[in-house]
Amino acid sequence: MILTQTEFRPAKKSDCGAIASLYSISSDGVADYIWAKLAQPGETLLKVGQRRYERENTLFSYQNCTLAFQGDTIVGMLVAFPMTVDEDAEPEDDPVLVPYNKLEEDNSYYICGVALFPDYRNQGIGTQLMQLAENHAVAKGFTQLSLIVFEQNVDAKRLYARLGYQEIDRETVVPHPLIHYVGDAILMVKTVG
Repeated sequence: MILTQTEFRPAKKSDCGAIASLYSISSDGVADYIWAKLAQPGETLLKVGQRRYERENTLFSYQNCTLAFQGDTIVGMLVAFPMTVDEDAEPEDDPVLVPYNKLEEDNSYYICGVALFPDYRNQGIGTQLMQLAENHAVAKGFTQLSLIVFEQNVDAKRLYARLGYQEIDRETVVPHPLIHYVGDAILMVKTVG
């Protein structure tokens, strides 16, 4: 078997359909929950996600995505951006979303999502995407990276720990049929630089 070289580039607006599919994977159902609340009549969840990522100058935008390619095929994605907690913002009042909101790490470079399509897993691409996030964080002057992982997502949690991320806090997940895990969501932080 010949392994194809993986290349990385910033996402384009035309990539938003793939971004929505990958973000749905990375969020383990949390994005699907949010998108279901925003869906217009007859609109699929992935179309909502695509529409949201087509926006510009907002956190959930293709502008904050890096894509992994093998040849012309999108195989994975990283969504990451500076996290600044707005003390004056209205508190999250959706009980399903409150736990994730509580786990935001102020003044960190937040890895909002990392995902690969199933056929491209276990090739080291996820680790490369995590290294890209670290490179972006350092280039932007951040000394901490943060992410949220479900405690039941053992493989992802193990990867993040191996890469130097440490558990800082946890919140109990509010169960919902669209969200794949129960138990706790865990904030993990890595100091760099």
